[in-house]
Amino acid sequence: MTTTFSAEARALSLDALMCCDIEQKGQLASSLLDTVAIDPETVWPEPDGLRLSPGRAPKPALVPPNQLKHRSVHTALGRATLIHALAHIEFNAINLALDVLWRFAGMPRSFYLDWMRVAREEAYHFGLLTARLASLGYRYGDFPAHNGLWEMASKTADDLLARLALVPRTLEARGLDASPPMRDKLAHAGDHDSAEILDVILRDEIGHVAIGNRWYRFVCEQRGLEPVQTYEVLAQKYNAPRLRGPFNLDARRQAGFDELELKQLETLMQNP
Repeated sequence: MTTTFSAEARALSLDALMCCDIEQKGQLASSLLDTVAIDPETVWPEPDGLRLSPGRAPKPALVPPNQLKHRSVHTALGRATLIHALAHIEFNAINLALDVLWRFAGMPRSFYLDWMRVAREEAYHFGLLTARLASLGYRYGDFPAHNGLWEMASKTADDLLARLALVPRTLEARGLDASPPMRDKLAHAGDHDSAEILDVILRDEIGHVAIGNRWYRFVCEQRGLEPVQTYEVLAQKYNAPRLRGPFNLDARRQAGFDELELKQLETLMQNP
C-alpha cells in the first residue's frame, strides 16, 4: 500500500530552507521524496534576507575563511575541528539543494526528483557528521565556520545555468578532489570511524555532481550553448574560485565531466 502526502514538494523545500531549527530542517529535507505533488510552474516571491542567509541557528559564528584555525588531525581537537567544518559544508549543501528546488521553475519533473534525492542524502551526511562530532564531545556550532558556499548561491540566484555551473560543477566538485586526502589523514591518525563517513560522502557526492553536470548540459542545450566554453564565460563573470589541483580525475569522470574538461584539468596540474 502506498502512502500519499498532500504537501507540494517545492513549497515544502522553501519551508525547509527557511527553517532555523537544525533537526527539523534535516527532517523536512529528508521527507521531500515522500511527497507526490510537484508543481514545476509556480514562482514564489523570495523571502526577505534569504540571499544573505537561509534559516540557521545563531551558531556557528560565520567568519572570513582566513580567520579559521587549522589544527592537526593527530589531536582530538583537530579532528573535531575538521569534522565540524565538514558538517558545515553538508549543512550548506542541504540548503543549496532546497534552494534549487523552490527557486527555479519550469523544469522537468525529474529535475525536482533529482534534487529532492540530493537534499535527503545531504541531510543524511550532516547527521552522520554531527553524530560523530557528538562522540568526540562536541556539537555543531561549537566552532566558527565560513559562508562561501552560500555566497556563490546568492550570486547565481537569478540564473539556473550559472548556479549549476558554479555550485555543483565547481564548489561541490572540489569536494571530490579534497575528500580522499582528508580521509587518508584521518585514517592515518587512527580515526577510522570518521574515515568511513568520508567514504560514504564521496560515494554520494559523485552522484550529486553528476546530477549537476546532467542538468547543466540540459540547460545549455535548451539555450543553444556549448557547455565547455560557456562554463569558462560563467566562471569569469561570477568570479568563481580558480581551480587548483590535484584533481580526482577518476571521481570527476564518474561524475560526468567529459574528456575535454579532464584534459584541461590535467594541463592545470602540469602547469599550475
